[in-house]
Amino acid sequence: MTAMTAIDPRPLVGEPVSLDLLNTRWNEEGVRQDLLSGVEGLAVWLAANGLDERFAADATTLRHTLTARDALRALVDRPGDSAATARVDAVLGHGRIRATLTAEGPGERPEFADPAWGPAWTAARDYLDLLRTAPDRIRACAHEACILHFFDTSRNGTRRWCSMAVCGNRAKASRHYARTKEG
Repeated sequence: MTAMTAIDPRPLVGEPVSLDLLNTRWNEEGVRQDLLSGVEGLAVWLAANGLDERFAADATTLRHTLTARDALRALVDRPGDSAATARVDAVLGHGRIRATLTAEGPGERPEFADPAWGPAWTAARDYLDLLRTAPDRIRACAHEACILHFFDTSRNGTRRWCSMAVCGNRAKASRHYARTKEG
């Protein structure tokens, strides 16, 4: 399924797959961008997450992936909300983990009744893993105009910005401007 894939235009990539799915929407100079506005963008996202070899970038997969993105967004925005939890659970209902025994030892393999749910389920399952690992490290960027999310891997767990070079710098510049304007 890998073909010549377009360049990923997003400002933040490389986050865990669940947060990377949320980051398929971003603001650029005040304009909302959406990588998943078509199957071409889905192909870019699948490739960025190493999912392009297993799953097709087609309209059905896109529809299911958007369902997962909306469900995850609702849960990230309202942790513990029962309706948001039910939406993520509904996505998770489309796949399961099958225990396997390999030459290397015990293993696990995801299974899907409909492979078009694979990327959506994978993102929802990844979110569960993040909740299991360190739920307090799942963060939204602190810049008021930014809608990106990240998993804080800093040593002391105090990262605030999706990117210090972009949003962190904007915040510093804004504070500096406010101080000089007052003085």
